[in-house]
Amino acid sequence: MENVAIIAQLTIAFSIIIVWVFRFDNIVVEFKQYGLSDLIRSMVGASKIALSTLLVVGIFYKEVVFVSALMMAVLMICAQIAHVSVRNPIIKYIPSFSLLVLSLFVAAVDKGLL
Repeated sequence: MENVAIIAQLTIAFSIIIVWVFRFDNIVVEFKQYGLSDLIRSMVGASKIALSTLLVVGIFYKEVVFVSALMMAVLMICAQIAHVSVRNPIIKYIPSFSLLVLSLFVAAVDKGLL
């Protein structure tokens, strides 16, 4: 199960990097749609990139995995709330929901629950 969790950690990290670095123009549009400021967008982006980095580091240093995965899950819950607030179509919910599930999975495996 630990190997699957490592794959999940890498999936989360690479997904965040792709969206927040290579598809940043889409993020700018979405945050404007949500009515959130550039400062909030920058704070969320920095947090997600930092947590993604910690999830990768967590492959080698297990101590950082649980908190990083839970904090990423909290950010994904916030993303779900943002999608609900602007009544996005269901297809827009899928990426953040998938990362939410993966984050909770990683946290559960780290704590020995799975």
